[in-house]
Amino acid sequence: MAISAIIPALNEEAIIGETVKALRVVSEISEIIVVDDGSRDRTAAEAALAGADRVLILAENRGKGGALAAGVEVAQGEIICFVDADLGATAAEFAHLLKPVLHGEADMAVAQFPAVKYSAGLGLVKRLASWGIHALSGYLTSSPLSGQRVLRRCVWEKALSARNGFGVEVALTVDCLRHGFTVAEVPLMMSHRQTGRNWHGFRHRGKQFIHVSRTLFHLWLNGRVNGREKQE
Repeated sequence: MAISAIIPALNEEAIIGETVKALRVVSEISEIIVVDDGSRDRTAAEAALAGADRVLILAENRGKGGALAAGVEVAQGEIICFVDADLGATAAEFAHLLKPVLHGEADMAVAQFPAVKYSAGLGLVKRLASWGIHALSGYLTSSPLSGQRVLRRCVWEKALSARNGFGVEVALTVDCLRHGFTVAEVPLMMSHRQTGRNWHGFRHRGKQFIHVSRTLFHLWLNGRVNGREKQE
């Protein structure tokens, strides 16, 4: 069965090569697709040099959801890996994240990162996402914002809400569960860049909070509309 790894990347020239090389070690992965989401540096060139099978260059930034959608559109696999560009060498952990889906234990596997000793933020976005997923689906998650996922293509095709902004992970989880698919969270030794307690970091988390809030509202509204349609 073909497995495609999709890496959305924006200005990640310093780390994208290491991430691609780590994925190439995972024998189960059939192709590696890097989606350069409007970068202004050498992200695309470094990805190609590292051995990405395909580098898709978007002329304008579409956001994470849009970049993932562009990658899925050209991917050959029936199983899709979503990989953050800044994982570096720890992207090799996808060898373990693939197992629940390949063994039929789950339709989507989500990476659970090790607990960090010092959090850069206040945890507001994560708490909002966890609360929203539970309220909308009844599922208790410890990794609501993890971008490291392995899923069957049919899950993505049903997750119509997962197409833009930082809310893609929340939308994926809720839509997956609403359509009767199963989710497994897998503890892994992955790590990536943390935003700091500075203006850039708080701005990033503020933007993320807004996107997650909008996504939850959209999912809630769709749930009400679909519920009324079923009753009628």
